[in-house]
Amino acid sequence: MPSNRDDIRDFLNRRKQAVLVEVKAANGSTPRDAGAWMLVARESIFGTIGGGQLEFMAIDHARKLLHHGTGDSDMSVPLGPEIGQCCGGRVALGFERVGRDLAAALIEKVDLEIARRPHVYIFGAGHVGDALAMALSLAPLRVILVDTREDELSATQVPGIETCLTAMPETVVRDAPDGSAFVVLTHDHALDFLITAEALARVDAAYVGMIGSKTKKATFRSWLEREVGRPEIFDRLVCPVGGTAVKDKRPSVIATLAAAEIMTSALNYHLQDLPVKQRVRIPA
Repeated sequence: MPSNRDDIRDFLNRRKQAVLVEVKAANGSTPRDAGAWMLVARESIFGTIGGGQLEFMAIDHARKLLHHGTGDSDMSVPLGPEIGQCCGGRVALGFERVGRDLAAALIEKVDLEIARRPHVYIFGAGHVGDALAMALSLAPLRVILVDTREDELSATQVPGIETCLTAMPETVVRDAPDGSAFVVLTHDHALDFLITAEALARVDAAYVGMIGSKTKKATFRSWLEREVGRPEIFDRLVCPVGGTAVKDKRPSVIATLAAAEIMTSALNYHLQDLPVKQRVRIPA
């Protein structure tokens, strides 16, 4: 389910007029690559082309087009001292008033991007699970919080994520799409081991992480070899999630550190499998 910031239908329904601003070309060091776009209405925007002075100029130009009805449909901007930026590159921008056909194409594009978002399954709706769901909720990911306990899930109030109540969380792993990330931090070590083994058995998983200590990690390795008979898959496990560089066990800290490594793994896996033309272009 898209969050409010992703709801292009709501944005277009509430604004009678808007201008599409698209990065047509990006040379050198630039805030965003070719294909990045945003919508500019009289009092609000949807998306971003990178912020800073470049975006300020683009918004100003788009609103002049809205006010006057006519104006240049292209702009070439050097990102140097003359506009107060030091990126050093050059960006070519295109401007187009949004009509019915363009609006439909943009909605289709956003829907496609949301549908292709990497899935992140968080097993365990406890303190760390909730904090991790919150940390990931702002990212372009589909986040699913899974638990066997109805009370824990019902207490979760993180906007923009999904919840899944199930008595057999390992089946959620089996049914997940290719390239999913799995983060295991339930209230039960035996359940952690079961879910983690199921996730490690998937060669297409973008990330498999389990909360734990050195002792828990060693115990899981022994259990995996004894019960599953595939000790080689252990090497793909990230444990503890979030790493060991920061010696702070507060849930919010663990979640912040883990979110960065999950994002890196999930998005890199996703982009490797996504054709360039599908990453950047707006449908014709």
